[in-house]
Amino acid sequence: SDHMENIYGYLMKYTNLVTGWQYRFFVLNNDAGLLEYFVNEQSRHLKPRGTLQLAGAVISPSDEDSHTFTVNAASGEQYKLRATDAKERQHWVSRLQICTQHHTEAIGKNNPPLKSRSFSLASQGSANSPGAQRRPSQNAVSFFNVGHHRLPTGKRVPIMQPDHLVDVREMMSQAEGQQRDLIRSIECLPASGHLTSLDQDLLMLKATSMATMNCLNDCFHILQLQHASQQKGSLPAGATISWLEPKISLANHFKNGAAQNFPAEINKPASVREEQSIAEPCQLAREPEEINPDEELEDICEDKEDDLGAVEEQRSVILHLLSQLKLGMDLTRVVLPTFILEKRSLLEMYADFMSHPDLFIAITNGGSPEERMIRFVEYYLTSFHEGRKGAIAKKPYNPIIGETFHCSWRMPKSDVATEAGTNSSAHSPSEQATLPKDAEGQAELDYYTVKFVAEQVSHHPPVSGFYAECAERKMCVNAHVWTKSKFLGMSIGVTMVGEGVLHLLEHGEEYTFSLPCAYARSILTVPWVELGGKVNINCAKTGYSASINFHTKPFYGGRLHRVTGEVKQNMTNTVVCRVQGEWNSVLEFTYSNGETKYVDLTKLSVTRKRVRPLEKQGPFESRRLWQHVTESLRDGDIDKATEHKRALEEQQRNEERLRAETETPWCTKYFLKDGDGWVYHKPLWKTVSAAQTQQTDSN
Repeated sequence: SDHMENIYGYLMKYTNLVTGWQYRFFVLNNDAGLLEYFVNEQSRHLKPRGTLQLAGAVISPSDEDSHTFTVNAASGEQYKLRATDAKERQHWVSRLQICTQHHTEAIGKNNPPLKSRSFSLASQGSANSPGAQRRPSQNAVSFFNVGHHRLPTGKRVPIMQPDHLVDVREMMSQAEGQQRDLIRSIECLPASGHLTSLDQDLLMLKATSMATMNCLNDCFHILQLQHASQQKGSLPAGATISWLEPKISLANHFKNGAAQNFPAEINKPASVREEQSIAEPCQLAREPEEINPDEELEDICEDKEDDLGAVEEQRSVILHLLSQLKLGMDLTRVVLPTFILEKRSLLEMYADFMSHPDLFIAITNGGSPEERMIRFVEYYLTSFHEGRKGAIAKKPYNPIIGETFHCSWRMPKSDVATEAGTNSSAHSPSEQATLPKDAEGQAELDYYTVKFVAEQVSHHPPVSGFYAECAERKMCVNAHVWTKSKFLGMSIGVTMVGEGVLHLLEHGEEYTFSLPCAYARSILTVPWVELGGKVNINCAKTGYSASINFHTKPFYGGRLHRVTGEVKQNMTNTVVCRVQGEWNSVLEFTYSNGETKYVDLTKLSVTRKRVRPLEKQGPFESRRLWQHVTESLRDGDIDKATEHKRALEEQQRNEERLRAETETPWCTKYFLKDGDGWVYHKPLWKTVSAAQTQQTDSN
C-alpha cells in the first residue's frame, strides 16, 4: 500500500546539550524496517550515520510542543526528533507506527526461540566474595553473577507451540521470584560500609531489573495475542483469553528503602473499582455549617517549602519508586513518599490562589465589559504565583473525601481599584437594599470581606469543589477541579480537569474559565514546577473572550514560566489587549490605545487569609485533620509523618469499603452535583435573587 512506501526528508535531531539540535536527512526503509539518517541528502549514497531497528520500537509524539516526537528502539536507543510543523510530525509518526507494527507482527509470527537466563546472588558471607573485597570505585553490578544458559552447538530450539505458553508462564513466575530475591538481597545489605543497600549502582540494578520484568510481561502479552489469532477458528464458543497480569506488586511509598504494600483495592479490576467508587451523592444529608468570619484570625503560619535537603537525602527512595512506575501510568492511586509533601492540603492551596483579593474585587469595578474582562485576566494570571510555596516542587496533601477548608480575607476599601471618578464604597440605595442579610452588617465597615469554602466531593475520581464570594460587591466564583496525574519519565504531569465560573451580579455577567496543567520537572535532582497548556476565559453576555497560553520550556533553549495571551471582542474579532511575560515574575499588558502596564508579581502585596483556630475547627477541616502530619513534617520527623498519614488513608479506605458493601452513597456537605460539575449549595446569585424578589413583593 501507499502507507508502506519509503519516505525521506529533513528532520532536526537532538544530539546533546553542547551541539543541541542538528538538521539531518532521514530515510524510512519500510522493507528492512529501518530508520536511517545521513548528514545531508547528498551523502545518502554513503553509509548511514545512524540506524534504528523499528521492530518493537515505540513512536511517541512529545507533549512539549506540536513538532517534537521520539523513536524508542527495542535496543534502548532513542532518537529525539523535531519536524517543521505539526502536520509534518503527524506524517512521520503515522508512517513510522505503521512500519513498526508491520515488522513487530512479522517477528511474532516467526516465533523466535526464547533463551532462559538465571540470576544468582553471590555469597555475601565469604571473605573472598566480591562484596567483601569491593573497593568503593568498583561497579556494584560486579557484585552479582549473571549466568546465561547456552544450548550446545548444533542443537536448535524447536519452534514454540501454542501449548508451550504454560511453560513460558512458569518460567516467568520463576524469573519473578528470582527478581524478588535479588531485590530482597540488596535491601538486606548493611546501611553502611563499602557496599550498602543505597549504593547508586545497586539502585539502578533494582530499577532495570524491574523494568526488564515488566517488558517480559508485555512480550508475553504479545505471545498470547499471537496464540489467540492462530486459534481463532478452533476456540470453543464462549471461550475467553486469560491475560497474564504482572505478579510484581507496585509499592505505594517507601520509607528508608523499605517497600510498603499497595492497598488491596489497587489490584482490583478497573471496572470493579469504578462501580464501587462512583455513587451518586445524596443531597446534603450533613448539615452545612455557617462559619462566622469574626471567629477567624489572621493566619500567622509561615510554611515555606525551600528546604532541598530532604529531597537530596531521599534520592534513593525516589529511584526505588521510579523503578515501579511506567510511562503514562496514572498516579491517582499511587501514594507518594511523605517527604515530598507540602505542609498544606490541596484545598488550602486553592484558597491561596485568592491571595490578592484587591484584584479580585476590582474586577466588578471595571467601567466597561472590556475593562472587566482585562481586570479578570490580570487577576487570573497573578493568582498562580502565590499558589506555589517556594521554588521546590512539593505536593500538597491529597484531600480525603468529606474534607473541607474555610477561610476569609478582609480588604480595606481604599485599597481596591475603582473606575475613574468612582468611590469604591459608594453604592446606590437600591444596591444596598438587595444585599443578603449576612452582608447588611458590613455596609458601614471600611473593608470588604471575601469568604472561601472548599470541599473534597469525590475520592475516585478525586474532585474538589471550591467557592468564594464578596457579598457586598455581589460577586462570587464557583469551580470544581478533577486532578489527573501521570508519570512522564523524569517529570510528573497533573491535568486540572474542570471549570470555574465568575459571577458579577451587578452586571449580570458570567465568566467561564479553565485551569492550566502543572508539571513537576527534574524529579531526580531538584524538582521544580512549571505550568503548561492553553486556557480560555469567556463571557457570553458581552462577547469578550481571552486566550492564554502557558508555555513549557523547550527541550533546548527558551525561557521558563513564559505566558502569552490576548483579549478580544468576538463580534468584531478585535484584539483589545495583549499580555506576555512570566506568570511568577513580571507581566506586560499592552492595550489597544498603545499604553503599556507592567505588573511585578514579586512586589504585589499579599493579603493574609483569616482562619479559625484549630480548637474551633471541625474534625474534617483540613488543618485540624492533617495537624499531626504537618507538625511531624515541621519537626523533620518523616517516619512519624508517614505513620499519621497512613492512618488517615487507611481510615478512608475502610469507610469507602464499608459504603461499597452497604451500597451507601456518599453525602456531600456544601456542594451539590449539577450535571458534570458541582455547585455550592447556597450561592450568592440565589440569595441576591431571593432578596430582590422579597423587596419587589414588599413594594
